[in-house]
Amino acid sequence: MFILYAILIGLIVGSVLGGRASALGSIRFRWAPLILIGFLAQVVLFSEAVAERVGDAGPVLYVVSTLMVGAAVVRNIRIPGMALIVLGAASNMAAILANDGFMPAAPEALAALGKSAPTIYSNSAVVAQPALAPLTDIFALPTWLPFHNIFSLGDAILAVGVAMVIAIAMRRGARAAATIPQGGAWEH
Repeated sequence: MFILYAILIGLIVGSVLGGRASALGSIRFRWAPLILIGFLAQVVLFSEAVAERVGDAGPVLYVVSTLMVGAAVVRNIRIPGMALIVLGAASNMAAILANDGFMPAAPEALAALGKSAPTIYSNSAVVAQPALAPLTDIFALPTWLPFHNIFSLGDAILAVGVAMVIAIAMRRGARAAATIPQGGAWEH
């Protein structure tokens, strides 16, 4: 849910800068179905019915679905702001791979939200001494925010990238719309 805030911030910043939300439809995103498949796989994987039964296959399925999304993101690195998304995602993937397919969650961050370690399969796990600890879920959103959760440095970088992609695309769309002549045809 952390990414929802990035989307909202991107929309607000894009609007404040004179952008148009309708311009978001003009982003030429390659391999988009791969992202959809990867995210849908994670929705199923982390549903209670599957998470209770997935066992040792959980981390492998999580890594594979995340790599699917990552491949599509890397494929679109030329979109302004996407490099930050790649950097944040790579940071998260490094932490996940270094910790056997789990993103370690700091007990202090979970406690700040009144949560404890998951009892069924989750992409998060409390690990006594996580590898790459600074890249793990060590931060917590304030509890007064809706959808508060724990997050990592990679999530924060990724969120800035998402906000940038949205704001820049909105702004570029406003500039492009300004070049349309009165008759409605694009100038060449």
